[in-house]
Amino acid sequence: MNASQPLSGAARDALAAGTADSTRRAYSADWETFTDWCASTGHLPLPATPECIVEYVTALTTTPRPKTGRPYSPSSIERTVAAIRTAHTTANLVPPSTKGARIVLRGYRDRLARAKDPAAKARKAQPAVPSALRAMLAVLDRDTLIGKRDAALLLLGFASAARVSELVALDLADVPEGENGIEASVYRKKIKSFSDTAVPFGSNPATCPVRAVRALREAMAEAGRTEGPLFVRVDRHGRIAPPMYRRGVPIGDPAGRLTAQAAAQVVERAADAAGLEGQWSGHSLRRGFATAARKAGHDLVRIGRHGGWADGSRALLGYMEDSDRWEDNPVAGTGL
Repeated sequence: MNASQPLSGAARDALAAGTADSTRRAYSADWETFTDWCASTGHLPLPATPECIVEYVTALTTTPRPKTGRPYSPSSIERTVAAIRTAHTTANLVPPSTKGARIVLRGYRDRLARAKDPAAKARKAQPAVPSALRAMLAVLDRDTLIGKRDAALLLLGFASAARVSELVALDLADVPEGENGIEASVYRKKIKSFSDTAVPFGSNPATCPVRAVRALREAMAEAGRTEGPLFVRVDRHGRIAPPMYRRGVPIGDPAGRLTAQAAAQVVERAADAAGLEGQWSGHSLRRGFATAARKAGHDLVRIGRHGGWADGSRALLGYMEDSDRWEDNPVAGTGL
């Protein structure tokens, strides 16, 4: 193959299939913004030169974004640079060097830090540890179908340490209940593998993920649903929502499966209703599990494998550092 020949459609599709949907959408938006900037400044986006990337990163550090009125955050710029390099790889082109752009980015981080700008710190979702989960569960009406669904989503999401995209992908058949609890077959997107995640009965019936899933399953059976998605849309009348249409064209999952965004909103709404402070998202469940499991004294490797983190995951190590900064503080015992 000629070195400049672009990838075939099948090869591009294969690359796309190996990239998480959320990452693909973000990269697509970043690439569109970059090409618009190139069109307005006279730069060539493909192939882009290292100088072009330096100019673009510099512009991102100073140009207010329409939605926020503030320049891009360092993490958003990092993702944009990755999107540009990915676009070149997909087109079978050598990605431009980003050494100069990263020097600009380091300087930007330093300026933000010196100014004590909150953008200098990565935004983190609050961990939904058991005390927070109990507060969220307390605001749900668990006699209703939607309350049963939301309780099962919160508790199973925590106990399986699943990302919301992994959680909503579960079908009723994926969470069979046995003598010891649920063995959930979760497809872990980042490691591209299924994991059989053991979810035992909880000691408190109100916070037991197995009983919560059982209650949801029974309520769905009463509504005529015994197969298909575990987590489905429920309308304001408490009915499993029918297929949605826009201008006569079906949209969304025809079986009513929740989207990852809708699942994240369940967490956000419950946290808000419970009066919990801080930033809450679908990732709060996964982070809460890692934090609570570490505080309970469980082994790092065991925690990681239960939640589908790759061995040595930097993200998981970051959660451990947050958990250990008081529980296992290295200042303690030094004689101060």
